[in-house]
This record gives sequence, structure tokens and C-alpha cells, in this order.
Amino acid sequence: MIDRVVAIGGPPGSGKSTAGRRVAERLGLEYRSAGDVFRAEAAARGLDLEAFGRYAEAHPEVDRALDRAMQAAARPGLVLDGRIQGILCRRAGIPVAIVVVTADLAERARRVARRDGEDARAAEQSLRAREESERARYREIYGIDLDREAPDLLVDSTHLPPDEVADRIVEFLAGPLPR
Repeated sequence: MIDRVVAIGGPPGSGKSTAGRRVAERLGLEYRSAGDVFRAEAAARGLDLEAFGRYAEAHPEVDRALDRAMQAAARPGLVLDGRIQGILCRRAGIPVAIVVVTADLAERARRVARRDGEDARAAEQSLRAREESERARYREIYGIDLDREAPDLLVDSTHLPPDEVADRIVEFLAGPLPR
């Protein structure tokens, strides 16, 4: 059993959700995704992610409610997938291993375009807008600057298959974890 929350963050399209699901499956852990919750809420309101992101900019209660729900679930042996969930755990004094999965923008746009059936150029523009919106909201609501928060493990997935990303995370979790 993992003695802490495993928080997997990273920008959209980096592979964090795929990695998080595979890590949870390999280690027999529960998996929860802030992105899945956000997408479901957007769909329930009849909005796409970009439109719901703009809505969330003007309604900070959207992010606060999502983050409260994710943090309420935080416990050892849980994989939390979300850009700031690890940081919020750390700030709350919850034992956490923070993993960030990243990839270059062009690769992330290709992945999102393939997943969503859209043009890579349009996906890149959408990613830029989404990231800008999220960064502004995290800064305003929580005072979080993603560039200043150091993860315990950083995995660049640009040229790695998903199983290798998961392998690196599982290997890290098997070793001595930072306190």
C-alpha cells in the first residue's frame, strides 16, 4: 500500500490521465480525475471545455467546489489526477507524492486533436486558451504559480509511449519517497 496520495498533474494533453489510470491499475489503487469531473460539469451545462473555462473564470465557486470534492477524497492509496491537486494536498499537510507529466505543446496538440477529432492547429489554440485560463484561475483563487511548484517527479512524455510513462512513475513510487 502506498502511504500517501499519488497526485499526477501536468498540462492538458500531456498524458497525465492515461498515466494516472495505468499507475492506479498496476498498483491496485483507486483513481479520481479532476478533469473528468470538470468535463462532466461542462457537459451538464451544455458547454465545451473552453466555454466552461471562461464561465469558471467569472465564477470561482466552480473551481473551489471541484477542488473541495477532490481534496475530501484525498487519502493514502489514491491516485488524484489534476493540475493542482498535489499542491493543494501539500499545502493541507496531506502526505503526497507529486508527479508532473509534461510534453511539448505540438505533441500535446496532436494528442488532443486525435482524441477529439479536430485539427491540430485548432487544438493548439484551444490548449493555449485553456492553459491561460487555468493559470489565471489558480493564481487568483489559490495563489498558485505552476512554474514555481516543484514536483517530486517530472516525466516528459513527448517521445514516450504511455506504458513507459507509467513504468517511470511506478518505479519512482517503489523507491524511497521524499518526506
